[in-house]
Amino acid sequence: MINIKHLIKVSSTWISIVYVICFAGVAMWPGMRPGFMMYGLHMGGYPAWNVLNFGTFFSGLILWNIVAILSIWLFVALWNGIKK
Repeated sequence: MINIKHLIKVSSTWISIVYVICFAGVAMWPGMRPGFMMYGLHMGGYPAWNVLNFGTFFSGLILWNIVAILSIWLFVALWNGIKK
């Protein structure tokens, strides 16, 4: 059986670290933004793509943690629901 609380903590920590690294990379090297938008977010020509501030940082951090938690919840539900 999988320890769900531990898995969620690990996933939230992991996605937070990845998000901080990505955000810092895009903030420090603005030339990589178009490539990041196209290949990382699958978007191009978005009018507000050049917005980097604490609001977008924290909203993205919260959003990606929610996505990670929901993904792990689904994984655990499938893991526990599908018999071996």
